[in-house]
Amino acid sequence: MTRSVRYLISGVLVGAPLLVGMLLLGIVGAGLTPVLVGLPLLALLALTGVPVGALERWRLQLVHPARVPTPHRTPDEPGPAAWARLRFTEPATWRELGYALLLAVVLWPLDVVVLTVALGIPGAMIGTPAQLAIVGGDETRGVKLWLIHTYGQAFLCAAGGLALILLLRWPLVRYAHARAALTRLLLAPRQAEGQLAEVTKSRARLVAAFEAERRRIERDLHDGAQQRLVALSMRLGLARLDAPPELAARLTEAHAEADQVLVELRELIHGIHPQVLADYGLGDAIADAADRSAVPVEVDVELPRFAEPVESAAYFAVREALANVGRHSGAGRAWIQGRYEEVRLRIEVRDDGCGGADPGSGSGLTGLADRLAVLDGTLTVESPPGGPTVLTMEIPC
Repeated sequence: MTRSVRYLISGVLVGAPLLVGMLLLGIVGAGLTPVLVGLPLLALLALTGVPVGALERWRLQLVHPARVPTPHRTPDEPGPAAWARLRFTEPATWRELGYALLLAVVLWPLDVVVLTVALGIPGAMIGTPAQLAIVGGDETRGVKLWLIHTYGQAFLCAAGGLALILLLRWPLVRYAHARAALTRLLLAPRQAEGQLAEVTKSRARLVAAFEAERRRIERDLHDGAQQRLVALSMRLGLARLDAPPELAARLTEAHAEADQVLVELRELIHGIHPQVLADYGLGDAIADAADRSAVPVEVDVELPRFAEPVESAAYFAVREALANVGRHSGAGRAWIQGRYEEVRLRIEVRDDGCGGADPGSGSGLTGLADRLAVLDGTLTVESPPGGPTVLTMEIPC
């Protein structure tokens, strides 16, 4: 019972100041909104539930010793701006705000009523003899309800108060546990949220591991196989100089074949992870891909540097889109536009081809959409019959 009483009393001590604070923030913020000063106050009001939720999860240990984990994820970047962006997009933040409103308006007044009925009134009855002694043996009013004239009546009232405490002990404890269960239901992490967070972290680890493995393959090809092919080509060239005419012709063919393999290997290495992407970023890499396209491409791209997985996914998505334009669209020209706005990378690839592209037909557009989905990105395709085709790629970053 003691733990339940402490839990309910501390709820009153939290809820009453919370009501005052939320009213002040709401009134002042709404009043100052026309001059824009109130907007930060309203944003602060929306985040009130975050510290309240943390405090309430800690207070649950007064009833149940088991610690309740936070439902919030850790921001990927340091700083208050990244923290605020993440909190405003989490469902747990809005559940905590709803709980804070419930606590400020309903729960703590209800706690006061329960404590008054279960402890306040019986406590006042138990204190009746002391109250009678303070007034000098004259009559007094027990619990402000009935007159007490004698100590016999006072002790009888005290006995009734003690019996009432024992009688109301079980309902008080049940109410405290029900109150804690409601708090746990609203503030504990949901299973789906936990699974989603774990899937997100796992997917990020897989993307990073895939990128690292691709870079390793690129280094092995560049430093191993390519260097050996260069050495082989040089040896064939030198051997051709000293060989008799009938053997020199064959060595010339082998030399040309080795050079062709070397060219193809360099193209393969470039396709794995182009150096321009690593050195200069996504904008220059897209311009380089446009220069290599079979269809003339106009590029209008203004982009900063991004994390390596984002740049890699966007680059290969653009390359796949350009490859589709060259193979299937019959287009005479294509356009690429790229911008970074509202924490989203947005790239649009448009062509003047015949249209009719369908992502659901199992074409390369499906793989392109899957590549973007790894980073929570989306692919939107507008391709009416007769064209034009517009592919819009968006990646939150």
